[in-house]
Amino acid sequence: MKILVTGGIGYIGSHTVVELQARGYEVVIVDDLSNSTIEVLDNIARISGKKPLFEQFDLTDAERTRLFFKKYRDINGIIHFAASKAVGESVELPLKYYRNNLVSLINILQGMLDHEIRNIVFSSSCTVYGQPDKLPVKEDAPVRQAWSPYGNTKRISEEIITDTSKVTGVQSILLRYFNPIGAHETAIIGELPLGVPNSLMPYITQTAIGLRPFLRVWGNDYNTPDGTAIRDYLHVTDLALAHVIAFERMLNGKMKQKLEVFNLGTGNGFSVMQVIESFERTTGVKLDCRIMDRRPGDIEQVWADTELANKELGWKAGKSLDEMTASAWKWEKALAEKRK
Repeated sequence: MKILVTGGIGYIGSHTVVELQARGYEVVIVDDLSNSTIEVLDNIARISGKKPLFEQFDLTDAERTRLFFKKYRDINGIIHFAASKAVGESVELPLKYYRNNLVSLINILQGMLDHEIRNIVFSSSCTVYGQPDKLPVKEDAPVRQAWSPYGNTKRISEEIITDTSKVTGVQSILLRYFNPIGAHETAIIGELPLGVPNSLMPYITQTAIGLRPFLRVWGNDYNTPDGTAIRDYLHVTDLALAHVIAFERMLNGKMKQKLEVFNLGTGNGFSVMQVIESFERTTGVKLDCRIMDRRPGDIEQVWADTELANKELGWKAGKSLDEMTASAWKWEKALAEKRK
């Protein structure tokens, strides 16, 4: 059984490839390495004992994507991660996000239709809910006007997949997940942003290790108990496993309709300051935090109602916030050892 994982050298993609190979799937990765490094490919092999097939190119290149599908005619399904993903950057560079995230998806779906590939799991996001009226947010909550171009690309991508599924043989599972953090228990793979991190957890660990002079906290005037934004943080390996389970739901004919949607989170909301406190508690490292103005595009608070995923997928996030922050620090220290 061969599975294409787009963006499989990236953070969530690499952890998902490890889980797929642990279950015996043959994986082919497509990644342009725009936000990842080729060393991850060897690191996946170190964990799983097998190096995935790998093709480096940009999926917005329609001709190159067409040739890829012509070469790999035996693909049974796709898990699609490849996308630009920084909310703040998307506000500054909207065309980059619309071009990369939407054109790549269209090229992939065309390849699926041309070669009669039926199954796609799509990496979506809780950003499609905007700032929900009711928390925790359920899958049937309204999809709202996005707060950022990044969020809008996820909303539009869902619409593209939905419309394609309606009139073709493609069946789809849209996974709307919240905020993955942490790293593999081996500390061989983890989150490795190129340049200054846009996400909270790598900014925390890079500050703690001395790569950043201080930790920027974007806003402390939200209407939350401590004034900082609240998110549903889940461990990346819990999230990776959910993608495998969703894919197997397709393969085993357990889908109840051609397109399904699931929220993936812990069901708990933690503020930015609570994440910082967890990190300081589990590591003993005190952080120098500086309060900055809010970032454009950031919502105030959101966390998931996970009942549907728990029931239908038989999946539940298992790791605590302290386990997540501790694993992220273990990964950052492993990177520091490499740099010596």
